[in-house]
Amino acid sequence: MTRLLAALAALLALTLPATALAKPVNTGHIETELVAQEQGVVPGSTVYVALRQKIDKGWHTYWRNPGDSGEPTKIKWTLPAGWTAGEFVWPTPARMPIGPLLNYGYSDEVLLPTPIQVPASARAGQTVTLKADVVFLVCEEVCIPEEATLEIALPVVAEAPKPDAKWGEKIAATLAAAPKPSGLTAAYAVAGETVKLAVTGAPLKGADVSKAYFFPFDGTVIDHAKPQAIERGPEGLTLSLPAGYAFTAGSPPAQLTGVVSLGDQAWEITAAPGPLPAGAGGLGAPASAVGGSAGGLGVPLALLFAFLGGLILNLMPCVFPVLSMKAASLASHAHEPRTARLQGIAYLVGVLATFLALAGALIALKAAGQAIGWGFQLQSPAAVAALALVMLLVALNLSGVFEAGTSLQGTGSGLASKQGLAGSALTGVLAVVVAAPCTAPFMASAMGYALTQGAAVSLLIFAALGLGLAAPFVLLSFAPALLRRLPKPGSWMETLRHVLAFPMYGAVAWLVWVLAQQTGPIGLAHALAAGVLAAFAAWLWGHAQRRPPAPIARGLATVVFLGALAFVGLLALEASAPAAADPASPTAEVPSEAWSPERVAALRAEGRPVFVNFTAAWCVTCQVNERTSLGTKTVAEALTRTNAVYLKGDWTKRDGAIAAALAEHGRAGVPLYLVYGADGSDPVILPQLLTEGMVAEALDKAAAR
Repeated sequence: MTRLLAALAALLALTLPATALAKPVNTGHIETELVAQEQGVVPGSTVYVALRQKIDKGWHTYWRNPGDSGEPTKIKWTLPAGWTAGEFVWPTPARMPIGPLLNYGYSDEVLLPTPIQVPASARAGQTVTLKADVVFLVCEEVCIPEEATLEIALPVVAEAPKPDAKWGEKIAATLAAAPKPSGLTAAYAVAGETVKLAVTGAPLKGADVSKAYFFPFDGTVIDHAKPQAIERGPEGLTLSLPAGYAFTAGSPPAQLTGVVSLGDQAWEITAAPGPLPAGAGGLGAPASAVGGSAGGLGVPLALLFAFLGGLILNLMPCVFPVLSMKAASLASHAHEPRTARLQGIAYLVGVLATFLALAGALIALKAAGQAIGWGFQLQSPAAVAALALVMLLVALNLSGVFEAGTSLQGTGSGLASKQGLAGSALTGVLAVVVAAPCTAPFMASAMGYALTQGAAVSLLIFAALGLGLAAPFVLLSFAPALLRRLPKPGSWMETLRHVLAFPMYGAVAWLVWVLAQQTGPIGLAHALAAGVLAAFAAWLWGHAQRRPPAPIARGLATVVFLGALAFVGLLALEASAPAAADPASPTAEVPSEAWSPERVAALRAEGRPVFVNFTAAWCVTCQVNERTSLGTKTVAEALTRTNAVYLKGDWTKRDGAIAAALAEHGRAGVPLYLVYGADGSDPVILPQLLTEGMVAEALDKAAAR
């Protein structure tokens, strides 16, 4: 009879829903509960119990490393004797950019499974209750700490239970998709302010790595908001990570741990410092890889792709201004076949020499661990400014401001001379330099393959790219029948020359825009000053040419042009100097004091305006406002002007006084901004999204009250 009752009890426990005593709790912006993968537990087994968060639309919670701000969800279990709980199994998070910050977290609904170890001493037929206290930060424009006490009843059964009808498959899918330790090989190397993370292994071979991203477990190892450059290799990938505080100011970690995600797949990795694994891309490949394949692309196909990419590069907007110079040159020699051929060959030499020089520098720098790519020369503000000056001088020459006789772009007479051929070669040099920001179809895969090979193969592929770029004009220069179709030299050539100056002016405008993005207003001012001086020098030179002899004008032009070069030199010095605070920058150190009700009362008794900022390190909106609106010169000056005091109430950790102050003003979370007037009146509440002008205006009004 006893055995029959035990069997009936076990059968009853097996059919009892696992969540019979589990009730969802609504904490304000999240509905949360504990849910189990199976309908019961077997003694000595492991069961997964997940914390379910159903998050309000527009709100989010955080991953184990929240990124630039935020706090991860925390759970504290209360279990029967002998039962133990492991750590959360964290699903791959989503990236959440907010202003200048980047966070990692979850929205809509997320399951956070925890493995629960059932002791062998658990008796079939009993029902146990598992309890947990959970704390999480939920954010939209404001961030609110919320908490709940949850519980779930689980029957202990003698035989393997069935999956929970509602949550079993969902928890299983979450566990299957969650990043796990893998057989991937990983290593990292530090190059200046970049951490090169190389990962290789079977799962990455042939995989689409275009969405690859590294989520570090440690929030201090990378600058989250900056992009991660991806480089494909035959065996894996290399990510160029912007170094974080741990590398730039702290102690580099012994290991770099985290999750490498491709979007639909993710793996946990542990990378130690040391030589990067072969085949990861980014720093070249060993000799054994030369002539091999990368993603199915061999040397012959890579050469073909490079040549086709070079051909198509002629159609790109960045190359067209320089090609207009070559068009003017060929038009001027349409009826001089020998001269036209010499010009075509000189142009080809300039293109090939520059491609090979840039490719050699690129390969060498990457082998030294520099995080650079094609077009790296235009990452230097001084190089951009110098190229803009060259383009400006060419444009002014085409416009007739001055004549080079044997001019830079090879127009006019005497182009068969040594200097004229040098001008055509220079045209080829400029074509390659300005082509650097462009990537034509076929070109990207060919260059990516080239940088996974040895130096010889890499240079061969870049040479094929140069041949493709130069081919149309070289073939045209060797086609007298086509050239003879052009009208004989006459006034139309001068008109064409003037018209072709405007693409060059467009190139100058584009380069100046690039420079402005790199250097800000100070660098832009230097570049514009250099441009004005260079234009004045060109006009002086042209004036001397029209009224010879004019040695004074030529000398003055030379001096003025040297002044233009001096401004370019300033850009080079600024780019190489350590980063320092820019005196013209709107940011400033804004002094503040710790908030307390007593300090507010004392300052109000003195009749001083008070600005109160209730903030927290995990509050996204708070951090954005402090970086863009509060830590500025305008606000610092307004505080000084109004004799106001800036108080900060830091709610990063729980503080009953701050919670009470928030509740007093009808708020449940931060940020909250209060401005107290000098007359002791009630404070003005500012919006949650601030501008520096808004804060300064509120302080001025507070001082006037």
